[in-house]
Amino acid sequence: MSAASCSAANPASQRSRPVRTPPPARPDTQHDLRKPDGTAIACDIFCAVIDNFGDIGVCWRLARQLATEHGWQVRVFVDDLRAFHALCPAVDTHRARQTVHGIVAEHWHEPAHAGDTLEVADVVIEAFGCELPPVYVAAMARRAHAPVWLNLEYLSAEDWVADFHLRPSPHPRYPLVKTFFFPGLAPGTGGVLKEHDLDAQRAAFDASQAERAAWWRDTVGTSAPAAGTTVISLFAYENPAIDALLEQWRDSADPVVLLVPEGRISGALARFFGLASFAAGAHAERGSLAAHALAFTDQPGYDRLLWASDLNFVRGEDSFVRAQWAARPFVWHIYPQADDAHLPKLDAALAHYAHSLPAAPCAALTRFWHAWNGVGTPDWAALWPDFARHLPAFTARATQWALELARAGDLAGNLARFAKTQLK
Repeated sequence: MSAASCSAANPASQRSRPVRTPPPARPDTQHDLRKPDGTAIACDIFCAVIDNFGDIGVCWRLARQLATEHGWQVRVFVDDLRAFHALCPAVDTHRARQTVHGIVAEHWHEPAHAGDTLEVADVVIEAFGCELPPVYVAAMARRAHAPVWLNLEYLSAEDWVADFHLRPSPHPRYPLVKTFFFPGLAPGTGGVLKEHDLDAQRAAFDASQAERAAWWRDTVGTSAPAAGTTVISLFAYENPAIDALLEQWRDSADPVVLLVPEGRISGALARFFGLASFAAGAHAERGSLAAHALAFTDQPGYDRLLWASDLNFVRGEDSFVRAQWAARPFVWHIYPQADDAHLPKLDAALAHYAHSLPAAPCAALTRFWHAWNGVGTPDWAALWPDFARHLPAFTARATQWALELARAGDLAGNLARFAKTQLK
């Protein structure tokens, strides 16, 4: 997306087809929680961990919502219990089957494995094209009532998503139909995950000085920074631009506090500060920049990191979604793909997110997102000051965008309501 197109980049105005608008997300009532025969809905979610934490992060959020907000009996098959444990410390990496927060977790040992006891749920979710075990698919076909089979796809903001969302795909051998469920940023898609009380939690955190002070003390090990400090969280893939950006923060006229969850970018921080490592608990300062390395946190803890920051750098899918609900300015490091196939997806997200910004901040946001994702040969000495100058406009837009995003409905609620219509 070019800077010149910023003020006219409303994707909704570019569609001539009608848009299906789902009802607003809400927790289902007790009446809605059951199948027609009055029993609870059973759901199996299959997840293969490919991108570190993104796949299991989305699946675990979805599982928790379906269980707690919709009363479903949920089982999660996941092939990497260590990644699962990082997001949910209650997970025991040595147990093949366990119950965590009321949800059954199965270690998915190999593609053909379908649990020690073959059971087929009412709703089966194949996350991100991971492919179900053949023995499980065969058992689905033998079931008296075929389960609702959903292929949960990766999030995309591109216009074609609404056309493919809920499109059926008959199985070539069995009397089964798989339905494609596409998350998205606009009405007519599956929406994105959002717990029903998330806004209330964020508002309470923002309103409570004591809660924020406790967060800084317990998570960072220091008091909250003084007024006038820009607090930035940095969660990213390896990025050659990081050194130049750290230099800008080091030379800033105003203080910058950087909060860095331990991960793939920790080595770059260690090199910048001349340290052997930048592991959890480390602290370093250069010029106006003070940086803190944080322990990898569970999902609720990550939300609070986003709320405690003035600007959030996020990566992949799960943290990208949480940054939008945080109603703070953010910079997205999209998962890189061969032949720059990820860049149209980046621009599609920008078209939704930035369309109502005035021309100057929209252009600054676009240039910065592009540069952070490796487009062109950026001049960070000009990019960061230009971006920082528009932070008030980005903050206002972030708040408004969270309201707009809610119009697509919550993914778990949209999925639960669709599944209910298919159960007989």
